[in-house]
This record gives sequence, structure tokens and C-alpha cells, in this order.
Amino acid sequence: MTSDPFRPFESSLPGDEALSILQAATAGADDGEIFVERRKSESLVFDDGRLATASYDASEGFGLRAVRGEVAGYAHSTDVSIGALKRASETARLAVGDGGGTLALPPRATNTRLYADADPIDSAPFSVKIETLREIDAFARDLDPRVVQVSASLAAALQEVEILRPDGVHVRDVRPMTRVNVSVIVEQDGRRETGTAGGGGRLGLDGLIDPASWQSKAREALRIALINLDAVPAPAGVMEVALGPGWPGILLHEAIGHGLEGDFNRKGSSAFAGLMGKQVAARGVTVLDDGTIPDRRGSITIDDEGTPSSRTTLIEDGILVGYMQDRQNARLMGVDPTGNGRRQSYAHAPMPRMTNTYMLGGQVDPADLVAEIKDGIWAVGFGGGQVDITNGKFVFSCTEAYRVENGKVGAPVKGATLIGDGATALKQVRALGNDMALDPGIGVCGKDGQWVPVGVGQPTVLMDGLTVGGSAT
Repeated sequence: MTSDPFRPFESSLPGDEALSILQAATAGADDGEIFVERRKSESLVFDDGRLATASYDASEGFGLRAVRGEVAGYAHSTDVSIGALKRASETARLAVGDGGGTLALPPRATNTRLYADADPIDSAPFSVKIETLREIDAFARDLDPRVVQVSASLAAALQEVEILRPDGVHVRDVRPMTRVNVSVIVEQDGRRETGTAGGGGRLGLDGLIDPASWQSKAREALRIALINLDAVPAPAGVMEVALGPGWPGILLHEAIGHGLEGDFNRKGSSAFAGLMGKQVAARGVTVLDDGTIPDRRGSITIDDEGTPSSRTTLIEDGILVGYMQDRQNARLMGVDPTGNGRRQSYAHAPMPRMTNTYMLGGQVDPADLVAEIKDGIWAVGFGGGQVDITNGKFVFSCTEAYRVENGKVGAPVKGATLIGDGATALKQVRALGNDMALDPGIGVCGKDGQWVPVGVGQPTVLMDGLTVGGSAT
């Protein structure tokens, strides 16, 4: 790996020869491409007063795909050479068979740039990164005598991709990514609790290593930990639930977003399959997937097939109006691709994936919305969860939540889980706050073994009839 400009079709894969090989592999196919990637990443973890981990990784490789109907042949290699490309083409060609397809038109061109292409790893000296983590550790410990352990991490990565299509069209993208995380453990009267905060995006490290940025994260992590020191066991039962703005949109992402990806709907395995044009949510609910927001973690100038990212309306005023599409599923469903064809790396074929998925806000002051709750909880932070895409059933754990009775916010609760299904939950939305926010830049989404960075968001949302799991007796 070097800092030289990434131009694989001018060096290791001479353009004319690579194009000829790709054209032979996709003759009679509907689509295909060569996807070449160079990636490097650095991660530093400062834990319990010392540098615990310092890692650097670099990789390079290509993937060649040939698509015919519903079948796709894919081969990849870390050997970026003409010889490896020829061998990959023979494997991918098997999916085309006797051919008979018509090559799809190339993606439209774009000059849009959603993020700078500077290398975030080189945006700060290594010594400055270490010193920043040391300062975070000291600052968090000085905030409160109950802090007994601090963990701080800093990560930066640069992904460079270039895509060549059989018609000779090629596009490239340079994608930075950074993130800072702070976690604290507090102890009081023998009880220990944890709080975590972090954020980042497709930007350099400059802003994240600024004290004003990481100090706010340390204070937020401490705030969450201290709140949980006073938490009581969560109640259980069917009750009203208010979801906080921003990161709680992860529930929307998992329980609803995956069900609106094109492949699940084409195959009929989504709870939303066959419901286009139907009311699937309460009136006032509008959900978007938007990969065009500058510098956001889930944003992409182009997707991993070369299609420009877009702002796709999925649900409008409660009506299902769109799905997220890659090129293959869009063609098979007779619609346009939406720029959602994403892959984890050159070793993976693309599929429909979310970018930044969020619900638009309403008109209600969030304080008034919470005050409407007669018997329920106000869930501000979320941890892990599980979702069944076929029926939308979900179980999510809350990391910060409060008991609310007769409009009054009471004690924080611990161990609360939210249980339901996405299709039903959408229809139980009673009111939307005017405080729509995106998450701070921490989302990672898994699907079929592939992981990609994403964003989520929503306003405060009041819902009727969600099942809350808790341990209170």
C-alpha cells in the first residue's frame, strides 16, 4: 500500500485489456462490472489508563461480477493482475450460460461530492492521537470521583474504489471515515454501571480530536452511567412508549428499514411485500433513506455499482411508496435503481442496503408529547436488538429509559426491552415531535454476513400498545 493515486486501470489492470476480459465475461449478460478497492484503516484503544491496542490494516483486491436474470456469478482476488482477472472472469461467466440478456444502461454520471477525499489517517500525527486518548482518559476520571474505569477509542479509515462496466464507463470514489468513542464505568455503594457515547462520519480527525468534541462525548458517557446508578427494575406489560430522537431510530432501521429493501420484497419474504401504495403506517409518518447528506456516516457519493446516491422516500404520510434498490433487483422489479447497491468490500457482491434511514419530524413539542403518557416509558437510548425480516418482529434493549405515569417523568429504569413487530408499530404511532435528529455517527448494519456503515434518525415518537419487557414485580 502506498499514498500514490489509486488508478488500477492505468497500472495493474491496463484499461483496454481489463475491459476486453470483462466484456467476454458478460457477453449475453444483463449487467456486470469490475470493482477494485484499496482500503486502509487504523484503530487505537486506550483502556484503563494505558494504550491497549494499536492496529493498522491495509488491503487491496477486485471483484468481477456477471449478472443474468436472477443469477449472479462473482469472483474476487487479492491479486490485482490480468492473470487473476482472467481466472475470475471464467468463474463469473458460468452464471451467464448461453446468454440471451440485454446489457443494462450504465448509471447516470454525477459530479456531486459529499465528502472530502483527504486521508483521515494522515490528518493528525500518531503522537497527537495517543495524547488525545490520554487526555480523554484523564478528563473523564476528573469529572466525577465515582469513575473507576475509562475506555477511549479512535478509528480512521480510507476506502478507494473504482468501477469498470462492460460498456467502458468507469467511476471512482474516495471514502473517508472516522470515529471517536468514550466509555466510562462508575461505582457507588458496590454497584457498577456503564455509559458510552461516540460519533464520527466521513470527515477528517481534526474536529473529533478537538477538546470541545471529545469532552462532550465524555460528559455524555458519564451522564448515562450516573443515571443508570439510580435506575430501578423496568416494568413489564403493554403500555405507551415514547422513543427519543436520533439514535433510537435504530429501531426504525432494523424493524422497518430492512423490510423495505428491494430483494426481500422481490422474493416476497418481507412483511411489506405486495403493499406498494397501501397504508402501512399512521398518517403523518414519512420515512426516507438518504445517502446524499454531506459527511454523514451512511452517505455515499456513488453506491458500489456506480449509481449516484439518492434521497428515496419509502413511506409518505403513512403510504408505502418506494423500496431501496440495487441494479439487479430494480431491473427485475421494473423500476429504477436508487443508489442502494452496497457491499462490504471487493470480496462481496452488492445487494440492496440502507444508507441514512430516518423518519421526518412532526409539529408537537417533545415535552408535551411525553406529558401525554398515562402509563408507560420514555426510551432515550438503545443497545442491541434482534429482528426477523420476514415478519418484522423485534426485541430491543434500552440503555436509557424512564418510567412515566400520568404525564410525569419518574425514575430511570434498567433492563427494559421493547417487543413488537415493525408493521404493527408503524400504525401505532400517535404523535411526532418537532425535534428530528440524526444519530451522532455510530451505526453499523449487518446483512447476509456483510457489514456497512449506516446512519439513522427520527424525532421523538409516541407509540401506543408496545410490549415492554422488564423485571419489576
